[in-house]
Amino acid sequence: MARDSPVAHVEIKCHSLHEDPEFQPADQRPLTAPARLRPSTSFTAGFDLFQPFKKWVSWLVPMFVAANCVVFFISMYVNDCPKNSASCVGRFLGRFSFQPLKENPLLGPSSSTLEKMGALEVDKVVYGHQPWRLISCMWLHAGVFHILANMLSLVFIGIHLEQEFGFVRIGVIYVVSGFGGSLLSSLFIQSGISVGASGALFGLLGGMLSELLTNWTIYANKLAALLTLLFIIIINLAVGVLPHVDNYAHIGGFISGFLLGFVFLVRPQFEWVSQRDAPRRYNSISVSKYKPYQYVLWIVSLVLLIAWFAVGLVFLFRGENLNDHCSWCHYLSCIPTSKWNCNSQRFTCESSRLGNQLNMTCLSNGRSGSYSIASSSPELQQICSQLCN
Repeated sequence: MARDSPVAHVEIKCHSLHEDPEFQPADQRPLTAPARLRPSTSFTAGFDLFQPFKKWVSWLVPMFVAANCVVFFISMYVNDCPKNSASCVGRFLGRFSFQPLKENPLLGPSSSTLEKMGALEVDKVVYGHQPWRLISCMWLHAGVFHILANMLSLVFIGIHLEQEFGFVRIGVIYVVSGFGGSLLSSLFIQSGISVGASGALFGLLGGMLSELLTNWTIYANKLAALLTLLFIIIINLAVGVLPHVDNYAHIGGFISGFLLGFVFLVRPQFEWVSQRDAPRRYNSISVSKYKPYQYVLWIVSLVLLIAWFAVGLVFLFRGENLNDHCSWCHYLSCIPTSKWNCNSQRFTCESSRLGNQLNMTCLSNGRSGSYSIASSSPELQQICSQLCN
């Protein structure tokens, strides 16, 4: 997204001590500072450097990436597949080996491990008094492919935004958008668990879109930038209609980030920046820092964001399922085709145990198996899921 960058060639003429110094452009036409100095312009007059927008060093986004990776390694350590499963992928990795592909095709831990680590599960949030899961789930990932895709996206999107706007604003947008994604997801998906940083990532995409709109006047090639960003957003949301992808988290995170962008990513208008950095002889006209529409968008977005979180939390803790009030909303997360089914199933199994020998039968497909298990806390649901898949 290019920005206007007119170059001001400055010639400095030094006169005697009894005369005022004269600054004129190289083409000898008078320089009107507010009109000629643009925030994307950098020029040197003597030793003064004009830099209207501060460039930040990105450190928070790399820390987020590191934190997600550390949590994933901890999840794999806690999972300890060889201890709890009959077969594991990459068994040479020891307790860091992955669950069978039929159970987790993303190369990761079991669903029961993710639940222990803080995955989003509505029953535990509402009835188990564990609202912290709305935040903790965004630091968990279902597998290697899942975390790799999310962290690459975070690096490409987040580092650029942090360099432009600083760690405080981008950190707030990331975390609050992740919370917004979890909130919308929990209002529609009442069974199963949900993990991942996708809601927070879509919040950054939403923030990029609102930043482009509220700072519309500073961009060159506005339409091209807008169409490119909309194309990226639409493609990513379209992927969310596939099964086993929580598109509600994507939508909730995107809406939250979009509203937050109008609050945190607003830029001052050119005239104010130019007046601030121009010599005093040009500061005859007072200019407002922001345009009127930026103030309006700031207020409206903040009110809508607070209202959305308040209403959403009230509905969540009242145990509301928004699918009961919206007959078509389930298509936002999954569109059924002849190739896949969108119904999420909870598997039921019959089991009998003799000593360390467990016999289990899946009631949905009739498959059965025998397993040698330790006497301490067997992963029955995990084995049942493996049988029924």
